[in-house]
Amino acid sequence: MTAKLPPTSLEMLDWGWEDYQPHVQALLDFPLNADTLTDFMDAWGAFERIAEEALSRIYVDTTLDTRDERAKQRFLNAIQNVQPPLMEANNALRKKLVESGLTPQNYDVPLRVMRKEIEMFRVENLPLITKLQELGNTYDEIISTQSVDWEGESKTLAQMHVLQHDTDRATRERAFRAVHARRLQDRDRLNALWVEMFRTRQQVAKNAGYPNYYAYRWDELGRFDYTPQDVTQFHEAIAQVIVPAVERLNAKRKAALGVETLKQWDVYVDAHGREPLKPFTTGAELEEGSARIFHAVSPELGKLFDIMRHENYLDLENRVGKAPGGYQMTYPHVERPFIFMNAVGLHDDVQTMLHEGGHAFHAFLSMGYRYPLQQHAPIEFCEVASMSMELLAQPYLTRERGGFYTPQEAARASIEHLENMLIFWAYMAVVDSFQQWAYTHGTDAEDPANCDAAWTELWHRFKRGVDYRGIEDWVATGWHRKLHIFTVPLYYIEYGIAQLGAAQVWVNAQRDQARALEQYLEALALGNTVTLPQLFSTAGAKLAFDVDTLGRMTEAIETAIAQLEQV
Repeated sequence: MTAKLPPTSLEMLDWGWEDYQPHVQALLDFPLNADTLTDFMDAWGAFERIAEEALSRIYVDTTLDTRDERAKQRFLNAIQNVQPPLMEANNALRKKLVESGLTPQNYDVPLRVMRKEIEMFRVENLPLITKLQELGNTYDEIISTQSVDWEGESKTLAQMHVLQHDTDRATRERAFRAVHARRLQDRDRLNALWVEMFRTRQQVAKNAGYPNYYAYRWDELGRFDYTPQDVTQFHEAIAQVIVPAVERLNAKRKAALGVETLKQWDVYVDAHGREPLKPFTTGAELEEGSARIFHAVSPELGKLFDIMRHENYLDLENRVGKAPGGYQMTYPHVERPFIFMNAVGLHDDVQTMLHEGGHAFHAFLSMGYRYPLQQHAPIEFCEVASMSMELLAQPYLTRERGGFYTPQEAARASIEHLENMLIFWAYMAVVDSFQQWAYTHGTDAEDPANCDAAWTELWHRFKRGVDYRGIEDWVATGWHRKLHIFTVPLYYIEYGIAQLGAAQVWVNAQRDQARALEQYLEALALGNTVTLPQLFSTAGAKLAFDVDTLGRMTEAIETAIAQLEQV
């Protein structure tokens, strides 16, 4: 018996559940035994790929232009009418496989995920999950329409960020205050949105039998190989190791700038008064330079990036109406990754391109597995793939090696990146600690004023060396500016864990770039067929949360910065 497959993902963009249902029913009716296991898994996997791709394309269209009403209606149809019954059907199919007692080849790790998903599934949560997706879309709409009238021209906030690199301090402060004032206009809307999201998430957790959303989300995110205690240990390690390191960076910056106090509008500008790095002007130039870098890192990866370029799986430039941020989305049926960015011509954009490129290569290299769940690696390791690529590409940033810069500019870019690794760990600790507090303190976080206070306390614990007097409301509302808190809750510690893994890959590359790259590619190709600690180990790193590992990586970073400063 075979299940009839849907046509293509593009033809499914306007499908309703009535169009999906016959294909799902065929899978539910499919006889499953030892003789038919491979046929069943093949049919199910093919359907999953096509359906996942259709839903992914629908989401992507809403981010390309948040004002596109047709795209918005497709999205609402998908999350309201298609996704809930599809999730219910997928749960039934997972139960069918698990209860059969059969194990497809190389499927032990995916089965672990399946069993947890079955355990957590509740029909009554389906409308709540839909509601949360709608609320997340509302957040994107609010943020994407924020703009500032700057010297007679309307600029997006991403475009305004360029001014934080201006060498004129008065300009930076004026731009900072203009952006902050614009963000405050949406303070009440974002507070109200948060309250609704928070209550809905806690109800989801309660329905599934969890004490709070933190515990629920822990399992939903598949955190099998470490514990909340490990995360707390990591926060403490950051407080011990990273906070003093960032204070040293800020003291050095303050001295170089020659200012009495270091203010928030002083943290992005070049401390030595140089104009910001401007590696490219257009998205096409970013594509071309990135392609050269990827080819230099690895001819194999360069060819994969060429496929994305030639087949138009890149949307890189910032524009009004485009959703904020950057991401990589995989289209599993056509076996292509898609990269979305908001490039404005800064070195940050080069780093984002390298980061999302790492995700794309991970997707390409894990596509060879027969079944979808074998391809979906733990998200902590997905971020190792992206963050390691940023670091493995550093030797190729110069024009003579394929990149955008002179040797001095490349050294400057590498210093900036290494410094930002330290700065990021501190910021990550704020974001993750805030969300941990929010979902484990009963109803405290239902009051946005409590959220402001909690964020402020954590900010001052982990973000030291800058004078925030006079911009207390900017500090307090910092949680509004982190889209993960609103749209991807509790998904942030992964970045910190992954950066520690990527730092280890980078240290290995200092000794032997070719071997580090080989280990990296080998780990990416494992997909989701081994555990998270095994993935780290294959990449030449260890899954760690302790002061010693973080301290050694910090020492290596500070040493490298000192050496690069001589260039």
